[in-house]
Amino acid sequence: MKQVLCFGEILWDTFEDGKKPGGAPMNVAMHLMQQRVDVAFASRVGEDAPGDELVEYLKRNNLYSDLIQRDPQLPTCEVTVELDEHQHATYIIPQPVSWDNIQADAALVSAAEKAAVIVFGSLACREEISRNTLLNLLDETRALKIFDVNLRAPHYTLATIETLAAKADVVKMNEDEAALLIGGSSRSLKEQITEFRQKFHNRTICVTRGERGALVWHDHEFYENPGCQVEVGDTVGAGDSFLATFIAGMIKKEPMQQVIDKACAVGAFVAGRRGANPPYDENIKKLLGLP
Repeated sequence: MKQVLCFGEILWDTFEDGKKPGGAPMNVAMHLMQQRVDVAFASRVGEDAPGDELVEYLKRNNLYSDLIQRDPQLPTCEVTVELDEHQHATYIIPQPVSWDNIQADAALVSAAEKAAVIVFGSLACREEISRNTLLNLLDETRALKIFDVNLRAPHYTLATIETLAAKADVVKMNEDEAALLIGGSSRSLKEQITEFRQKFHNRTICVTRGERGALVWHDHEFYENPGCQVEVGDTVGAGDSFLATFIAGMIKKEPMQQVIDKACAVGAFVAGRRGANPPYDENIKKLLGLP
C-alpha cells in the first residue's frame, strides 16, 4: 500500500488563458510523485466530461486508482482563479461539487488503514459527508496526520478547523491563517505558534511567510528560513510544493533545518513558474537528490 495518502479536492483551475488541473491535495500528491515518494490520492469527480479529463490526467501521471470516485449527480469542480497585480491568486469555488460527497468505501478505508502518512485540508471538509468520511478515517488510522489548513473563505468554519487541528500531528498554515486562527497581532509569530501548540498539542507546526520563508516549531525547537527571492509567475501551488517537500523530508528523517530549507527552495521555484506543477529543473533535482 502507498506510503502517503492525500485526501481531498481535485478540480480545474480556470485562468484567463485556459485551465489546469488543481486542488491542494492533488498538487501535494503530484509533487510527492516528482520527489519519488510513494503516494496515493483520494477524491471524487463527476460523471461528466471535465471529470473524464481529470481521470485521464491522473492516469497519465500515475495517480489514478480506485480511490478516485465518480459521482452521478454532483459535477466536477471548476474554479475561477483571479490573479492580482502581484500574481497572488484568489479563488471562486462553486458548491456543492463532486468532492463534497467523498464516500468511505472499502478501498478508501483500506488505504487509510495502511498508510504511514495522511495529508488533508480544510476545503474538502466544508460539507458534512466528506468531512465525516475524513474524520472517521483519522479516528481509525495510526498514520502520521498532516493538516494543511489552506483556508478558502467562505468555505470553512472555525469549529471544523479546530476539530481538524486537534487531530493533527503536523499543522501547516500561512501567516495570514495563523493570525486568523490564533489572533493577537501584537504578539510575535513564535508566541502565536506556542499558543497554538499549547491548545492543540501538535508535534510540528509550520507557518509559511511567502517570500520571507517559513518558521517551524518541531519537537520543542524553532527552525527558520528567511526565504528565497524569485520573480513570481503565480503563487498557485507554491504552498503545496512546499508541503510536499516538507513531508518528503520528514519521511526521510532529515534534520528539520534541512527540511525547511529544501521546502522553501522548492516553493520559490514553483512560485516563479506558471501553474501548480511545473517539472523540476536540474537545480531543484540536485537539491533534492533526484536523478
